[in-house]
Amino acid sequence: MDAYGHVNNVNQVRLMEEARVAAFGVPGGTGEPVGRPGKVDLFENVGEHILILVVDHSISYVAQLPYRDVPVRIEVWIDQVKGASFRVNYEFFDGHTGELTTRATTTLALFDDETQRLVRLPAEHRAAFKAYADDAQVSA
Repeated sequence: MDAYGHVNNVNQVRLMEEARVAAFGVPGGTGEPVGRPGKVDLFENVGEHILILVVDHSISYVAQLPYRDVPVRIEVWIDQVKGASFRVNYEFFDGHTGELTTRATTTLALFDDETQRLVRLPAEHRAAFKAYADDAQVSA
C-alpha cells in the first residue's frame, strides 16, 4: 500500500511475478520447494544453465486497485510464443468489486547462463505453451 491507500505500481509488478509463478511454476532447480507446484509446470524442464529472464513489462493502470482485506484476482495467460521468447498477459480484478484495474504483459526469454546467449524454445515447450495460450501466435 502507498500513501494514496492503493496497491502501489511497484507492488503490482511483484504481484505479476507471483501470479506467473503460481500459474506456471518455477524453472527446474530454482527456488525453494513448498509442496505446491504451479498449476501448469511449463518451466520445470527447461534444461541446465537455462534462465527464464524478463525482457519487457508493459502495464496499463485502468483503475485504482484499493488496498483491501481480500486478495486481488489475477488472470494469467500466454498469447505469443516465438522462437526464443513468449508473452504472458495479466488482468487484475479488485477482490471486492470484481472491477478490472490493471492490464499487463511480460515478455520472457530463455537465456543460457554459460554461453550468455538466447536459447530457442524447444518444440515441446512451444507446444505446451500453445496449449495454455489464448489465441496463441506460435512461430518456429
